[in-house]
Amino acid sequence: MSVSLEQDGPLSLIRLDGAIDIGCARQLKAILIQALKTGSKVRVFLTEATDLDVTAVELLWSAARDAKANSVDFAFEGKTPEPISAALVEAGLTAFAAGIENSWSGASPCPIQ
Repeated sequence: MSVSLEQDGPLSLIRLDGAIDIGCARQLKAILIQALKTGSKVRVFLTEATDLDVTAVELLWSAARDAKANSVDFAFEGKTPEPISAALVEAGLTAFAAGIENSWSGASPCPIQ
């Protein structure tokens, strides 16, 4: 499991790798806060993630909402692994899963209400 942040001018890239769970929740939260504070574009790459537990999903969902409320361009990039998409839908987070999928496909980012 790994969470990393790369900042390149107006762009913050957050990469999630492996199983993202409660063990890295503090790190994920700190990285999301740091990226959102820049007020720039934030992109989250889930392509190498194998699992997101409820804590990780909650942190990502909250970050997407905060970004929207503060007019920060927040989106997911890359193809979301099928097990993660399926788990989100199974957990009743269909809108969030659709937001992730629409975000990387070029539709409007994270349509979470």
